[in-house]
Amino acid sequence: MSPGKIVIDTDIILDHLTLDHSKSGPGLSLMRRAMSKFFCYTTVFNAMEVFELCETRRQMLAAEHALSALKILGMNGKSGRSLGAVLRLARKRGLRDFDTLIAGLCVESRLPLLTGRPKNYRGVRSLRIIPAQHAVDAVTTELFGA
Repeated sequence: MSPGKIVIDTDIILDHLTLDHSKSGPGLSLMRRAMSKFFCYTTVFNAMEVFELCETRRQMLAAEHALSALKILGMNGKSGRSLGAVLRLARKRGLRDFDTLIAGLCVESRLPLLTGRPKNYRGVRSLRIIPAQHAVDAVTTELFGA
């Protein structure tokens, strides 16, 4: 059986990058646990958010390293059309553009989003959200039966 697929949100990546491994031990971030259970993606918009927060060369290298472990979903002409429609509706509801574009790529790719910020995506009905507070093991069983 092949592993399930999941999209990792910016907050999960940032938690991984800022986790103090000297106190928590290696490999305990939610991102690492998700990667051990799923084939993990993120979106080009998540990558942009992560790099936006980098202030030093060391932070930039750490971000590059973390993102290199994920497949990055991008846009094309077809997805641009459907994401434009999603963005138009979301702006009317006052949702943040990045969150809407992230959600739109997840919907377009038919992949669930692992996030600690489920409220940010409340306006995108067809998005499957996996709240970060759920254990990855429980989510694996719930979504994929294994």
